[in-house]
Amino acid sequence: MGVRPAVKNDILPILKLQVEADGSSIDAEALAPAIDDVTRLVVVAVLDGSVVGWGKTHFWHYADGPAPAGHYLGGVTVTPNLRRRGIGIALTQARLEWIWHRSMDAWYVVNPSNSASIELHRRWGFIEAARAPKFHTTEFTGGVGVLMRAKRHGSTLTGAQIIH
Repeated sequence: MGVRPAVKNDILPILKLQVEADGSSIDAEALAPAIDDVTRLVVVAVLDGSVVGWGKTHFWHYADGPAPAGHYLGGVTVTPNLRRRGIGIALTQARLEWIWHRSMDAWYVVNPSNSASIELHRRWGFIEAARAPKFHTTEFTGGVGVLMRAKRHGSTLTGAQIIH
């Protein structure tokens, strides 16, 4: 399994994967510009020539309440029958390395009831920075979300290889 930046030919496999994984759809017209945006990263995990996972980053040019401007992790989706095999970790590691080549801080927002995500991200040093009903465009079920931050460490840039 390898992780690489997404290209336009990955859009259809990403759309199919998203529907297979959770029944949701994503906007292909929004995904294409994200792939070309130098302030963002869209990555895919590829196994035996097939896209089996994907993830993205966001860059906010402005602060919104307690959420600062900066680079944020977006969601990760992995093919259901391949979950818990390290694909999500590899996608997150690649995105964090990309962010940490550009910034001292990486951010992500999460519902406080998503303890699995919170625990997963602790391996990279994510800690709670704030709680609010909304951060940028993300609103939360239950009325509150958590803003998490991880600072770049000198030893972080040694894992998954990705084009910078």
